[in-house]
Amino acid sequence: MAKLPRILVVEDEPAIAELISVNLRHNGFQPIWVADGDGAQREINEVLPDAILLDWMLPGHSGLALARRWRADPRVKPVPILMITARGDEPDKVAGLDAGADDYITKPFSTQELLARIRAVLRRRAPESVADSVSIGSLHLDAATHRVSYEDRMLKLGPTEFKLLNYLMKHAERVHSRGQLLDKVWGDHVYIEERTVDVHVKRLREALGEAGAMVETVRGVGYRLTALTPSQPH
Repeated sequence: MAKLPRILVVEDEPAIAELISVNLRHNGFQPIWVADGDGAQREINEVLPDAILLDWMLPGHSGLALARRWRADPRVKPVPILMITARGDEPDKVAGLDAGADDYITKPFSTQELLARIRAVLRRRAPESVADSVSIGSLHLDAATHRVSYEDRMLKLGPTEFKLLNYLMKHAERVHSRGQLLDKVWGDHVYIEERTVDVHVKRLREALGEAGAMVETVRGVGYRLTALTPSQPH
C-alpha cells in the first residue's frame, strides 16, 4: 500500500485545524496537527513531513519566523511550506514568500483550492529520479556510472545536462515546454527563469557533439529528443 503524504498542519485555531485535517484525510493525505511552533519542531525532528501548512499568526513564534528557521535548516529546507493567513495585502504576501514559503493561501479559502495548492507543491518538490540506463539509437546513458556515450565514444556532461538528457531520453519523441522541463529536471520548486533551460540545452548540444542534432527545438513550444535519421546532419 502506498504511503500517504504527511502534511504537518501548524494552526492554533482548533476549528480551522479540524476542518483542514478532515478534508486532507478524506483526500488521501495524512494530516498531523500541532498548535504552535514548539509542537511543529518536535514533529519535524521526529519525522520529516512531505509538506507544511503554516499559519502566520501563532502563539510564541510567528509562522514567518518558523519559515525562516526551517529554510535555514538543510534537513528541512526541501520541504514545501504553504503559508495560511488572513493577511491578504501584497506586502504581506511578499514577506511570506521572502521568508521561504512556496505558496500563500488567504483565509477564507475553499477546500478545493487548498488541495490543489498542496498537490501542486508536492508535484514540484523533487525532480524525476534518474533511470538506471537508457538508449536512443547510438546514444547511451548509464545513471549508475554517470556515463554517456555516442557511437561508443565517451562524452563529458555536467550534472544538470546529464539530468536533462536523461529526462529527454526517457521521454523521446515528445515535445516538452520549458516549464515542464523546469518541473521535471530541476524540481525542488526553486523559481528559475525559463531562459535557464535554453542555456542548458545549448550546453547539452555542445557536449553531445555530433549527437547534438538529436535535441530539436520546436518553435513556440519547447524541445524534443529524437533519434538521428540518415538525412539529418551527423
